[in-house]
Amino acid sequence: MINRHRYLVSCDRTIIMSSSRWCVSLFARYQWTTKFSCFATFFLGISVAIGVIFLFKPMKEQFQRQSNFNKIRSQSKVFSPIPFDLHLEEDDHSEVIDLTIRRTDVDKTSSVVEALSSLQVALEMRKSGKLEKALKLFEHAIALSPNHPDVLNHYGEFVEETNKDIIHADQLYFKALTHCPDHSRALANRERVAHSVEELDRANLRRIDEKRDSVANIPDNNAALRRAKKEAYFQHIYHTVGIEGNTMTLSQTRSIVETRIAVGGKSIAEHNEILGLDAALKYINSTLINRLGDISVDDILEIHKRVLGFVDPLESGVFRRTQVYVGGHVPPRPQHIFPLMNEFADWLNSEAAQRLHPVRYAALAHYKLVHIHPFNDGNGRTSRLLMNMILMQAGFPPVIIMKQDRQRYYRVLELANDGDVRPFMRFIAECTEKTLDLFLWATAEFAHEVPALSHNPHRIIIED
Repeated sequence: MINRHRYLVSCDRTIIMSSSRWCVSLFARYQWTTKFSCFATFFLGISVAIGVIFLFKPMKEQFQRQSNFNKIRSQSKVFSPIPFDLHLEEDDHSEVIDLTIRRTDVDKTSSVVEALSSLQVALEMRKSGKLEKALKLFEHAIALSPNHPDVLNHYGEFVEETNKDIIHADQLYFKALTHCPDHSRALANRERVAHSVEELDRANLRRIDEKRDSVANIPDNNAALRRAKKEAYFQHIYHTVGIEGNTMTLSQTRSIVETRIAVGGKSIAEHNEILGLDAALKYINSTLINRLGDISVDDILEIHKRVLGFVDPLESGVFRRTQVYVGGHVPPRPQHIFPLMNEFADWLNSEAAQRLHPVRYAALAHYKLVHIHPFNDGNGRTSRLLMNMILMQAGFPPVIIMKQDRQRYYRVLELANDGDVRPFMRFIAECTEKTLDLFLWATAEFAHEVPALSHNPHRIIIED
């Protein structure tokens, strides 16, 4: 554009000079002798030159405006409403697509009113002994207003009275107090059942400890135990990557780990997820579980380095540098990760944490790490490996969280984010007991201790 501007200015000068030369050439050619004719011809040339300049002036201004616009545009970044990685193309078809617009914003006030109305009818049905109808009405009220303290408290009382499920009732009382700490009736109910719930949890942990001791008493050279360990190893990898969406079957997972031969029709990323988890498990087994001393942040980074080393080597073993979003949970900002991880390591090695039961200690470590979400990818796998490292140090086998329980796994994590981490600890305890049952069932001399599993072995070994 600068060259064009210079060109237009030079054009103005050229036009004047050429017009003057044209006048002089006319004077020389025809040898006009009168001064009047000479001056007339000269002024005629000047007039022609000025007229041509006025004709070029609008073009010159247009070029200047275009030059200024391009200069401003080159100094600012273009905003694109479509992410560059979508590669969307414009549709040239002329069909008109009819869209049905539905209202998704529910009036919260009307929902609460309807929920309270349903609650009143449910209480009347409960008094009259129509428990099935009362249950449906309670569930309807919960669906309409899941956080209303009155609905939660009355539903908890109904569950406690009719189903004798004080653990579920306690969860409802706790949730009611989360949204309304001064709710007197929920507070009284919570204090009444808290001791009984704690005793039930401790009884479950004692039963798990007994099964752990039974597995520990099996000789290491027992052929059935060796086969069970090998099978549990493959199942652990299969279910752990399956929770994250990996589509490999159990037999395909076993083949990749044993032969390192690729499976046709499966992505490279799915292969690398399996290889990464295999490498991380071997690293933990060969170094961390037998090592005395504290668990450090570097140990967690080394685990993650192997988990993601085959999938994304550049991001493996490195804290994230950008903000991420996990469903309804917004993890801490990147600049807070280092102090939070150091604080997490201090808690891991604290006396208060290590006095906890190993299952509770491992479950809390899992939750705290996945809540911080320190990596771009592989947070869940790294958290489950850290949990299993703690359990293996306490004599438990690696816990298998089955891919079929994925929705429940995520749901109890959400409950923990809401403030009640006990459902998540109970879920981990349940998975720990199932894993122990797998080992007890696999050894024939201990099969009588788990008759339900011995009659139906397919409940443990699951394949797509």
